[in-house]
Amino acid sequence: MNIALYTLTSPLHDEKAVKNASMQFLKDIEKELEISFDFRGNDFSRYGEGELDLIFVRTGGTEGLFKEVLPRLKGRILILTSGKSNSLAASLEIMSYLNQQGRCGEILHGNTAYIAERLKLLYKIASARKALEGQNLGIIGQPSDWLISSKADKEKVKSTLGINLVEIPIDELAEDIRNADLHVLEDNARIHEVRSEISQNLSRYEEGALKIYIALKAIINKYRLSGLTLRCFDLLDKIGNTGCLALAMLNAEGIPSGCEGDVPALITMAIGNAVTGSCGFQANPARIDPMTGELLLAHCTVPLDMVRKFSLATHFESGIGIAVHGEIPTGDATIFKVSRDLSRSFCAEAELTANQYENNLCRTQIILKLKENGEQICKEYFLKNPVGNHHIVFSGSHKDIFETLMNLIQS
Repeated sequence: MNIALYTLTSPLHDEKAVKNASMQFLKDIEKELEISFDFRGNDFSRYGEGELDLIFVRTGGTEGLFKEVLPRLKGRILILTSGKSNSLAASLEIMSYLNQQGRCGEILHGNTAYIAERLKLLYKIASARKALEGQNLGIIGQPSDWLISSKADKEKVKSTLGINLVEIPIDELAEDIRNADLHVLEDNARIHEVRSEISQNLSRYEEGALKIYIALKAIINKYRLSGLTLRCFDLLDKIGNTGCLALAMLNAEGIPSGCEGDVPALITMAIGNAVTGSCGFQANPARIDPMTGELLLAHCTVPLDMVRKFSLATHFESGIGIAVHGEIPTGDATIFKVSRDLSRSFCAEAELTANQYENNLCRTQIILKLKENGEQICKEYFLKNPVGNHHIVFSGSHKDIFETLMNLIQS
């Protein structure tokens, strides 16, 4: 963790006295963070180059100094204050001025434990945003015809997150599938695990399913993709197979890979991967109980590294190809989804209480119990104002960081 620390000090205050008074405050924060600040002093020439930039307002009377350097400061401004020597009063005036200028920022003030925890969160968010900047996400084929509310705003996604949405013809993938060479998989450890789960009645689909994986890897390399979404149902007619297994394998490799051409779902997966290191499980609610706050979610492309075990079956809707029935460990989970233009998002924490298997649903099926206001969320959000049908499920509790990130993006 690298945090660049800049300082503002009024010339009316004795520099040595101010330094002595603030040193312990900073040392206590460093101890909580288990780092040392990268001290830059009052030289703002390198502002913006650090992983996270922090301005330490050490005294009052610094408002004019801040106004002078503001034109050089890009992005959201983080201000640290100890509360000594009228530093908080100056910080409040500075933040008010920032807001008047249409700029965003935050004052970090309180005990050292609070400040350190907030810095950890903001650092993680800053790292995630830098990881997303410049990513290419592929849209292979257009979104499926039934996704009538899920066409992404490419310009908004680019300007807000720095993500490039790259459209790729489905016929290009189909041609790559036909030309795929299975010999390239000989040294792939995951393939041996997958092949051991392919039963005799699925063996006729094995070659085709693995060729889809090889072809998608070729597309990823050709277009330098960090993730993709696939209009997968087109493969039923073109190839006579499904992309479920290939997408599950790519997700396990840390490459967010969604199905049905759902771009907002893919963007949600990319954000989640940058924050948590997991691509998450793209699923849609199959049943909702508004009286208990329980949801049954299902889909066929769960990341293979997200499950404690898995088996393979045919694709639910078509009855052909290879799909994944995975069992996700029970425990804390987070449901997350962003809208097509990033203006809305939904996030809720839940308890994954059970895995199940019914023949009339997509193959991976999980039951979630919402933790807070579950009944209201089901009634008011899912049944009245949802962000599309697909939602992304992540193992663990991530609501705080997801909501903080989206608040920063939307502010």
